[in-house]
Amino acid sequence: MSVNWNPWHGCRKISEGCLHCYVYRQDAQWGADSSMARRTSSFYLPTRRDRTGRFKVGGGQMVYTCFTSDFLLEEADPWRDECWQMMSLRRDLQFMFFTKRIARLADLLPADWGEGYENVTIGCTVENQRQADLRLPVFASLPIRHRIIVGAPLLSHLDIRRWLDGGIEEVSIGGESGSEARACRYEWVVDIRRQCVETGTPFRFHQTGARLIKDGRLYRIARQWQHSQARSAGLDYGIPHAYESR
Repeated sequence: MSVNWNPWHGCRKISEGCLHCYVYRQDAQWGADSSMARRTSSFYLPTRRDRTGRFKVGGGQMVYTCFTSDFLLEEADPWRDECWQMMSLRRDLQFMFFTKRIARLADLLPADWGEGYENVTIGCTVENQRQADLRLPVFASLPIRHRIIVGAPLLSHLDIRRWLDGGIEEVSIGGESGSEARACRYEWVVDIRRQCVETGTPFRFHQTGARLIKDGRLYRIARQWQHSQARSAGLDYGIPHAYESR
């Protein structure tokens, strides 16, 4: 079981992968400004209790955290400490967040972080080789118990083998969604998988994206089929548990 927890909503675009951000695309339907971060009514979701005093979010669940923003967003600095406290309190839940701002993490960790909370997985997002070369050395240097590399939206081939040294629990790859999506090439996905197999790193092809080029042919894939078509490719390797990237 899983639950989505978005303690704040909205984000600023900072790199190539942000160009066609799905949050901006969805907010545009309602005339909302996605660049304005704001706390949501779900801020205290992990610690809400029912009339009997029990937590409304039962233990043992995966909590997908801040998937309509970035957990390390600068504008969220005044709010983040409370979120760390809730994660520390709810050790019976597993929290997962992805970030393009991994360079900020060292300065934002809670005092009791140590080598990392056992119940927190952090995904470093890298959309192309330039961002991989910038972010992954930082990512590798940080005290994190559970870490994954997220190549999404995948905009180029990635050479990440040198970072797959046993500390990475998964590499998850996905193409870009939306009507303006940039194409993902199947050979990029296959070669990244090869790097993972060679190093014994679990690999997941979680989403094809709206445009996938395979064997020189461009495939246009409707949103509702992008996850299932990726799974049907049969590329997943060594995945210990099932989740679908948001």
